[in-house]
Amino acid sequence: MSASGMSDPRIWVFAGPSLPPAARPAGEAFAWRPPAVAGDAVEAAAARPRAVVLVDGLFDAWPAIRHKELLDLIGAGVPVIGAASMGALRAAELHMFGMAGVGAIFAAYASGRLVADDEVALLHGPAEMGWAPLTVPQVNVRATLAAALRRRILPPGAARALRDRSARVFFQDRTWPALLALAADEAIATPAEIGRLSAWLPAGAVDLKRADALAALARAAALPADAPAPPPRIAATAFSAALARQVRAGRPDPASA
Repeated sequence: MSASGMSDPRIWVFAGPSLPPAARPAGEAFAWRPPAVAGDAVEAAAARPRAVVLVDGLFDAWPAIRHKELLDLIGAGVPVIGAASMGALRAAELHMFGMAGVGAIFAAYASGRLVADDEVALLHGPAEMGWAPLTVPQVNVRATLAAALRRRILPPGAARALRDRSARVFFQDRTWPALLALAADEAIATPAEIGRLSAWLPAGAVDLKRADALAALARAAALPADAPAPPPRIAATAFSAALARQVRAGRPDPASA
């Protein structure tokens, strides 16, 4: 163990559909973990990695990673960085308490320009499918339509109308084919405009979540190997003590769900 108290020299990264295995940088600097759930920060505090990068997290079938356990992890002296998805949400909520936020999505939540959690939500496959995204998160829809506007694929009125309409689509139903069909059915854009967008999308779609996740990895990799002395620990609560007991007793593996 180093003077800083670090036990694992790697950076733990909780990632899934925002940064699937095929998009991850090679090398031994990162320890890849599945999307985070409640209790994962407790395990990280015990392992004491060089840093933790929170990108993705589960929230439906599993309890989401808790604010208090992240605060305890920060209090234990482990740098915690959030971006892209669940990480951006938690960083926007906890950046004033020491959690670092990275990227455009974090900045939008931290400033209040985005407030809805479902902006980053999507339907995805299990670990066996490489966490493959099956729908499109609204933050990527926004970024893609902004790019389409800049490239004059869509005029301003159609781009704004499709952006606003897509925000009202349930996140598990939001796909580009569904949005193109809505644009046609509701006369949001002309047939010619929809045709241009459809032809441009395969190469032109913007994956803002992936870009932010990669930026967070770069931030973590730039951290000094020896972190500064841990700050004073945040007081334990009945909840954090109960969660720690549950983790010690063993939890089902959400990656196998």
